[in-house]
Amino acid sequence: MQAEPHDSPFNSIPPVVVALVAMLFGIEILFYLSQSGLIGGTRGGADWRIFAIQDYAFSGEIFHWMIETGRWPIEHVIRFFTYLFVHGSFTHMIMVCVFVLALGKMVGETFQQWTVLVIFLASGIVGALAYGLLLNTGQPLYGGYTGAYGLIGAFTFILWVGYGRNGQNQMQAFRLIGFLMGIQLLFGLIFGTNKDWVAELAGFATGFLLSVVLQPGGWGALLRTMRQR
Repeated sequence: MQAEPHDSPFNSIPPVVVALVAMLFGIEILFYLSQSGLIGGTRGGADWRIFAIQDYAFSGEIFHWMIETGRWPIEHVIRFFTYLFVHGSFTHMIMVCVFVLALGKMVGETFQQWTVLVIFLASGIVGALAYGLLLNTGQPLYGGYTGAYGLIGAFTFILWVGYGRNGQNQMQAFRLIGFLMGIQLLFGLIFGTNKDWVAELAGFATGFLLSVVLQPGGWGALLRTMRQR
């Protein structure tokens, strides 16, 4: 029996998720082409990744400069979300795409498709704010993990509501974020402190709280749980 066209696994992934991953992957291709000297003009053979991190990564130092001077030039304001699309390596990008594909599919099927992009970007912005306000570091923030953690937050809310409806322990919904934070702590102890977890945890909280508004019946589910407690 021949498979129907709609049997393709890609047909079940919301288009907005596919588009987001394609954008992340496309930027990485540009980095590869620039290193290969196939594009770039006078910069051919240079690593565009370095220039991208310089120009588009979120910088706590620049953020504090903007606060102190009251000047908010657009080329620096856009860093609050452009950093999500610049990665330190191909592997870094692939891992983010895995999270976005898996969690974006689940969130996009439960909420409206456009909410995946809203959660990804909003979590990135709030994560950058937390990174800039809570830390005093010259290390730039880049990569889509903060946005991906926002999708983890949304997925956690979906599980949290589901467990509540079934009368199960809702704390089970937080096992994934607990596991990931544990891995962060372990890697930090082995390889040195990685302060990106501040932005990622803020992104997770943003995704979870946004889901209260974005999921149909989410606010009612939250109120019912609060009354039961």
